[in-house]
Amino acid sequence: MLKCSVIIPTYNRRHLLRRTLDSLTRQDLPSTEYEVLVCDDGSDDGTAELVADYADRIDVRHFYQQDLGSRVAAARNMGIAAARAELCVFIDDGVVAGSGCLRAHVAVHEAADGPLALIGYVWAYTPRHDVSAEDSAHMQQILDEADDDALIGWLRAEGRLPDLREEYYAKYGDDFGDEPAPWSIFWTCNVSAPTTLIREVGGFDESFRAWGGEDCDLGYRLHRAGAYFALSRDAAAVHLPHPAASKSGEGDNYDYMADKYRTPIMELMRRFTSMEVHPFNINDVIKAENLPSCAEYERQVTAR
Repeated sequence: MLKCSVIIPTYNRRHLLRRTLDSLTRQDLPSTEYEVLVCDDGSDDGTAELVADYADRIDVRHFYQQDLGSRVAAARNMGIAAARAELCVFIDDGVVAGSGCLRAHVAVHEAADGPLALIGYVWAYTPRHDVSAEDSAHMQQILDEADDDALIGWLRAEGRLPDLREEYYAKYGDDFGDEPAPWSIFWTCNVSAPTTLIREVGGFDESFRAWGGEDCDLGYRLHRAGAYFALSRDAAAVHLPHPAASKSGEGDNYDYMADKYRTPIMELMRRFTSMEVHPFNINDVIKAENLPSCAEYERQVTAR
C-alpha cells in the first residue's frame, strides 16, 4: 500500500534531478510504499530519459507540460492530480533526502491527531544559496564516495550550513503550529501534507508565474483549513549548492497574495519586499500590531 507520493518539479536540471532520484532509491521506507512523480515544466535536456532509467528501482512516473515560462505551480499540480497515496511529499530537484526522510514524514503524519503540514529539516539551505566553493566541492565529494546520510552526518558533526530557518526554530521551537502565521516558512523543498486536504484547498495557485510565494500561499490555505504546522528534524535532507532561481516578480507575487485575501495579516505581504516584514518576524509583527486572525477578521466583516 502506498504511503506517500513524492512530487518533484523540474526544469532542465537533469544533473540535479539525478542526485535527488538517487537519494530516493536509498530510502529505508520499502519501495512498494512510495511513488515518485517527476513533474517536468518543459525540459529539453533529456529529463524524460533520465527518469525512465530509474523505473527498475523505484515506482516513478514522468509528467510533462509545454514550456510556456515558469509554471512550477502548474507542474506540481500535475503531480497532485496523479498522486495515489494519502500523503504528498514535496521535494525540489537538487535536494537529496536522507535515508529516513520519507519514513519520518509518514510516521509523523500517522501519529498526528489531525491534519498536519510538516516541514522537513534541510541542511545547507542557506540565504541566497551562499555556500563556499570549498564546502560545495567537499559535499559533492562525499556524495560521490558515500551517500546522503554521510553528507548529513558531516554537516551535523561539523555544525556546518544549518537550515536557514534555524533562526525561526530557535525563536518559536520545532512545534510552532500555534503561531499566527506558521505558513510563512512552508517552503516546498522538503514538506508534506495530506493529499485530500491539498486537493480540497485547490492545490497550488497557477496564477503565480514568477519565483516565490506559491508555496506559502498553499501553506496559508492549509492553515485556514485546519492543518497544524511543525518541524521534523528526522525528515532530513540536504540542499545541494546551485544557482538560485530568478527572483524577478517576487514583489508582484506578494502584492497578489495581499490582493487575493484582503485581510490585515495578508496585507503584511506588501511589506515583504522591503524586508520590514519577513518570514522570520511576521508572527511578532502580527502580535505587536494586535492584528485579528484572518478567520476573525472575516467574521467581523460579515457581521457588519
